[in-house]
Amino acid sequence: MPRRPPDPTQDPRARQLLRTLIGRYIRSGEPVGSQTLARHAGLDVSAATIRNILSDLEEAGLLSAPHTSAGRIPTAQGYRLFVDSLLQVRPLPEQEVARLRGELPAGSGTQALLGSASELLSAMTHFVGVVSVPSRAQFAFRRIDFVPLDGARVLAIVVFSDNDVQNRIVQTRRPFDGGELERVANYLNMHFAGRSITDIRHALLHELRSARSEMELLLAQSVELAEQVLAPERDDMVVAGQTRLMGLQEMADMDRLRELFDAFSRKREILQLLERTADAPGVRIFIGEETGLAPLDGVSLVTAPYRSGGAADGRVLGVLGVIGPTRMAYDRIIPVVQAAADALGDAFGQDS
Repeated sequence: MPRRPPDPTQDPRARQLLRTLIGRYIRSGEPVGSQTLARHAGLDVSAATIRNILSDLEEAGLLSAPHTSAGRIPTAQGYRLFVDSLLQVRPLPEQEVARLRGELPAGSGTQALLGSASELLSAMTHFVGVVSVPSRAQFAFRRIDFVPLDGARVLAIVVFSDNDVQNRIVQTRRPFDGGELERVANYLNMHFAGRSITDIRHALLHELRSARSEMELLLAQSVELAEQVLAPERDDMVVAGQTRLMGLQEMADMDRLRELFDAFSRKREILQLLERTADAPGVRIFIGEETGLAPLDGVSLVTAPYRSGGAADGRVLGVLGVIGPTRMAYDRIIPVVQAAADALGDAFGQDS
């Protein structure tokens, strides 16, 4: 039985060369040759030894050699090893943390916060910022009012605990007059303010089943309106900075860029990918084909969940992240994503 060749990543010299090569490639975008590594790796070894080690790393699938150059570039597998065991990440400088918190103030309203967060992620990394929108079921209901419209349509004005105000038009089975709508609104506001949408719907149905006859009409009306007004909405995400990808040399293939932009437009696949990381502690990184999405094969996604109050044990509200080329400065992107997640969670507060 043939003997398996030794793992080059167990050799400290190989690890140092790989770390140096990837660092140089991330900065320059050019394949890195043995002479450059001899000058910058800080190893007292010959150029021939460096070439031999690079050959071993290439055979292990961590590097590849473009046909037009004698230098080498990292593969997705090489980036994975680099991120998992060779990367040194420092916390984001205090002034940048302060900037994030200053531009994501508490009480701004959900849509404003999400838009600001995605724009900040894009501006601070020069890539694409993405933020999944929290489900309305995550937030307590604060107040509701109804306005009768023409026919069997009703305008519902709903205020949530995160200060978000939503107007929804619902089609009812029959017309409601102003007095009926006022009684339903008063009942919901008196008995259910401060409770989650899911809790309200379950409680209403339970009370309807056990109601006295004189309460049945009011409860039935409340259930009919609440079922539509407080129904969970379709998941969504906010995206910013897509055009930043157009100037990158790694994204010069217009067909691949078009596929990526189509994925941004559809949102569904990327949103599902974000949701897969919601329960993961800290930052998650998908490199190239690890995403499982063909349009993202040539990019990396760095994500972190954001939690109510920003606390590690807070309730997960959503996930934010950065999408950019695999040749990204991970040591810079990772702390930005983590700090943004903490700041956004703090902005939503503990009572969301």
